[in-house]
Amino acid sequence: MSNQMAKVLTFGVSGVNGFPVQTEVFCVDGMPMMEIIGLPDTAVRESKNRINAAIISSGVKLPVSRVTFNLAPADIRKEGPSFDLPMAVGLLIASGEVSPRDDFDPDNTAFFGELGLDGCIRRVNGVLPMVISAKEHGVREVILPDGNAREAACIEGLRVIPVSHLREVIRYLNGTENIVPEEPVAFEQLKREASCPVDMAQIRGQSAARRALEVAAAGGHNLIMIGVPGSGKTMLARCVPGILPPMTFEESLETTRIHSISGRLPSGSGLMVTRPFCAPHHSASVASLIGGGQDARPGEVSLAHNGVLFLDELPEFSRSALEALRQPLEDGIVSVSRVKRQAQYQSSFMLIAAMNPCPCGYFGSSQRACHCTPPEIRRYLDRVSGPLLDRIDIQIEVDSVPVSAITGSAAAESSAVVAARVASARSVQYERYRKSALFCNAQLDSNSIRRFCVPDAEGSRLLHAAADSMHMSMRGYHRVLKVARTIADLAGEETISSVHIAEAVQYRELDQKYWR
Repeated sequence: MSNQMAKVLTFGVSGVNGFPVQTEVFCVDGMPMMEIIGLPDTAVRESKNRINAAIISSGVKLPVSRVTFNLAPADIRKEGPSFDLPMAVGLLIASGEVSPRDDFDPDNTAFFGELGLDGCIRRVNGVLPMVISAKEHGVREVILPDGNAREAACIEGLRVIPVSHLREVIRYLNGTENIVPEEPVAFEQLKREASCPVDMAQIRGQSAARRALEVAAAGGHNLIMIGVPGSGKTMLARCVPGILPPMTFEESLETTRIHSISGRLPSGSGLMVTRPFCAPHHSASVASLIGGGQDARPGEVSLAHNGVLFLDELPEFSRSALEALRQPLEDGIVSVSRVKRQAQYQSSFMLIAAMNPCPCGYFGSSQRACHCTPPEIRRYLDRVSGPLLDRIDIQIEVDSVPVSAITGSAAAESSAVVAARVASARSVQYERYRKSALFCNAQLDSNSIRRFCVPDAEGSRLLHAAADSMHMSMRGYHRVLKVARTIADLAGEETISSVHIAEAVQYRELDQKYWR
């Protein structure tokens, strides 16, 4: 066999973005061996064994040769098993075992996929950002695992060819088999098929907590619930994604991209149309919560982007993990820097936190006596810092629900009814802020607050009196105004009155009861 060379296009992932990788394969007569260059990680270096076994299992006998794989550009690290398929295709072309059909365009066809030893093609993580990058670089056709096909088919203007075995790829490239491209599912149809995981109709009683959740969802505000064990805090939190406005196509792409990189998308799934709900355990480390590790992977705050991050048993989280939340809560972006990797992930989420009022959980309960000493209660509450509390707009107390309310026949409002009011308030905010980069009241900065959150004279007097008596910080003062703006939007009123201010101030009273 004379010297032969082939080039196959694929893409890698860095952070949430893809980048093109030219897979060059050079075959020359000599001692049989395979070498991979181009800054590969361990998973890529091991691919030569998978490639060799998969090709033999597909019924192809390669000539004796020395093979060199080069993944260009050579100065960017290549990670993961998605390079298996492009390297195998390049080797088959370079060795002459595959003669691509006349209409095959190597510059406009990209390959992704992990190979099994039997030649099967397994799904890989991060396909969506790679496919988006492929579209931006003019690629017209992608050949990838059928488990990733629905995820990739949401990008318009691309032929998505799903394959499950290397034999299919060989026959398709030789022109002896035709594979029907994956049909994309309309985004509106995906939204119609989505279902609410927990409906608010299941919650009996807790009228004050239901109202607070509605206000929080209408303005995108962070919320903390303090209450005795078994009062329904977790169930209330799980209702929030069902009353938030439906995701737009752009939000769905952003969210799905992060979950695709993290390997959280189930096989065969398409775009995410239900807002994410992430509930990490209180033993979570800073890296798992914020993002990091050796590969600078996204954390729970990024996986909750455009959705809800629920922190149950808030004081049980480590102090360092809670304090690390302060920056993403303010900026909506997390920057993860490691020695060999830097990445920036979006993290615009609603924080819903829940905690007990004391270690035993029954301080202030009307149902059961508390056995904690005042110093124990103080140490427990002080695990949640003042600066973090300042970043939570709404604070509510949740008590046990009487049995009569649980067993009563009165029907509670469903999530659909509440979501309609939330959507109406959000549409008002969208029209108000459409000339800016804002989407909801929770995102208002100090300049925007002075412009859009001006209360009437009576409301202003009430707010000033409350701020003085409650010793509010400037951040707390502004957050009361933002919540009042949302309450007015829910009521369909343009002017913030004293009624709206009074309700918003009530959502800051737990500072006085528990922390001061």
